[in-house]
Amino acid sequence: MVIFGAGGDLTKRLLVPALYNLAHTGLLPEKFELIGVDLADLDADKWRESLHQMMESFIGKAAGESRIDKIEDDVWRHLTGRLSYIKGDFGDDGLYQKLKQHLEQKSDTGGNCLFYLAVADRFFEPVITHIGKVGLFEEHWDRDGKRPEYWRRVVVEKPFGHDEASAKDLNAAILRCAQEHQIYRIDHFLGKETVQNIMALRFANGMFEPLWNRDRIDHVQITVAETVGVETRGRFYEKTGALRDMVPNHVFQLLAMVAMEPPAGFEARAVRSRKTDVFTAMHTVEPEDAVRGQYGPGPDGVIGYRQEKDVDPASLTETYVAMKLGIDNWRWAGVPFYLRTGKHMPRRVTEIAIRFKSAPSAPFEDTNVATLPPNWLLLQIQPEEGIALQFEVKRPGPVVDLAAVRMAFNYADWFPKEPNIGYETLIYDVMTGDQTLFNRADMVEETWRVVGKVLETWSTEKPVGFPNYASGGDGPADADALLMRDGRAWRPLLDER
Repeated sequence: MVIFGAGGDLTKRLLVPALYNLAHTGLLPEKFELIGVDLADLDADKWRESLHQMMESFIGKAAGESRIDKIEDDVWRHLTGRLSYIKGDFGDDGLYQKLKQHLEQKSDTGGNCLFYLAVADRFFEPVITHIGKVGLFEEHWDRDGKRPEYWRRVVVEKPFGHDEASAKDLNAAILRCAQEHQIYRIDHFLGKETVQNIMALRFANGMFEPLWNRDRIDHVQITVAETVGVETRGRFYEKTGALRDMVPNHVFQLLAMVAMEPPAGFEARAVRSRKTDVFTAMHTVEPEDAVRGQYGPGPDGVIGYRQEKDVDPASLTETYVAMKLGIDNWRWAGVPFYLRTGKHMPRRVTEIAIRFKSAPSAPFEDTNVATLPPNWLLLQIQPEEGIALQFEVKRPGPVVDLAAVRMAFNYADWFPKEPNIGYETLIYDVMTGDQTLFNRADMVEETWRVVGKVLETWSTEKPVGFPNYASGGDGPADADALLMRDGRAWRPLLDER
């Protein structure tokens, strides 16, 4: 595994802990070798030590994705025993010749090589072009031509482009160097157990599929709320904003898992084709169906976005997005999907909330029940992973009165808790050649098409009244108005669980 950006935060905070967890569970190859590539002034020993120090900082953490109890020496040796480091500039031809020579000396690896681009998006195209230029994407196939004798694969992080045109250009550039079966466009949200469990919930249980359509579902809300601000990512965030950072990738992947048709099987081609069908059927979002916001100062001295490091004091970059969209197919015609994501919200939560249509209230006309509250199916992605169903029961007493109750399944109550940051499954899938949870070129382009009109409008029209929500608040008032015009409302972020 060759990591470009070996000295960066992504490598230390997420990739190496995920690799450690894979080694701990026996899923790393016996002769696994880790090669770091970066401009940082390191050697193998210094790089290994910096990774170990970061891992030590995760021991006993009260919370967080990278928490571990201890570093086991034999697991660490398995992960880093064959570690090496190559210093160089990503734009230098000589770096890739050096890397090629290094790989050719490692005959015991069998030729299999995973290139991981843990680098800023501006380096995606040049790094992949250089890898292809020196022939490192070439695979040798067996006599039948059915599988390579050894494989070469590349993992590309988000953001994959900044709009539809740039995504198409990047896809074209990459496909000039590598084939689609070698390219793994990663979204770590899809490594979450509950995200993968959405398909099992829908397609392995006969009770849900008959209800999963426009006849029974009123609308769907997808929320990705964070309590933190931009922290040290001000320079990145100023160029990106909440929409580009979250919606075409994380949020739309969650939507696709909920909205896709049953695949013919769970192999990559079938699943990805059904997801692509969803994106193709999605309307291009009109600007009037999208709301943007930016957090200002909050209680207890919390600073606003414009006071963050590396942020323009007059910045118009959005830290919150809400939008309404529709899917023009038989299953979902007329069912609105409402999406929201933002920073400095009152609670950290990623949740898919499916609201069912209300039952007729005629049987309750002679009781104290004025209206029947809706039923909700809640798919909770983080921080706790689980599924909950909210429905009505009769409150104990002599009169007919209803109360909302919740039946909940939590992963932690049923299955042993294994350290997992969301990358383990995805890295393992790359090693085994399973592209099911990765984006295909046409999927990426369609998601940018859906938000393209909003991005174009926001680039020329200045928002009024920024900042328009306080840190720790639910978001801008316009986001509430977006649903109120349809007679609906967001689920409260501080709703009792």
